[in-house]
Amino acid sequence: MRGARAGRRKDGKRWWHQQDTIATSAQRHLTYWKVILLVSVCLLEIVDGQRLAEEREESHSTTLMARKEPRRPPWGVLYDPYLAEEGEEYKARWHRSLADVTAAYRKSRKERKNRKRQQENSNQDCHLEKKQMRVRDLGLGYDSDEIVLFKYCVGSCTSSRKNYDMALKILTENGSILGHDVSTHPCCRPTRFEAVSFMDTRTNWQTIRWLSAANCSCVG
Repeated sequence: MRGARAGRRKDGKRWWHQQDTIATSAQRHLTYWKVILLVSVCLLEIVDGQRLAEEREESHSTTLMARKEPRRPPWGVLYDPYLAEEGEEYKARWHRSLADVTAAYRKSRKERKNRKRQQENSNQDCHLEKKQMRVRDLGLGYDSDEIVLFKYCVGSCTSSRKNYDMALKILTENGSILGHDVSTHPCCRPTRFEAVSFMDTRTNWQTIRWLSAANCSCVG
């Protein structure tokens, strides 16, 4: 009896020991799988986070490219024959206006040259000249060897003729008006004079008024 009870006790202890070993092994396996599951979840979260970051960066770069380079409609939509005709008309009008401005500038320049030439010709027609002369050679009765500057008017006044002068010339040529002393054109005459002073042979100081011309112009 005692041996049977002892055997039962031993068998019971062995069974409980086996049960404890099995439970401990199961807990270990469960803990192992829990760790593996936790590591897998962490790895999945890391991968998902990296994938989301890449998708956000790609979408952000796509948005920036879309802002920098807006979509352009096709050439067929942009092209308008009416606008093209207006552009050609504006181009032709611009060329015409440029040609008009160039022609006006050339005409104005030519007119300025003509006016300048006319002024030069008029100055050449009637102008003032100078010459050094002895007082004795002037023929005014003064005896002196001093040299004075004599100014006089030279030239014709053809360019300054008026209708009066042209009509008078025609009438004198066809005999309608007789007279050899009739002047048919203006004369180049002094319009202002200067006085000339000198010393004669008797050491007397002399002054001749209205002797030298100071300015010349066409008179008549």
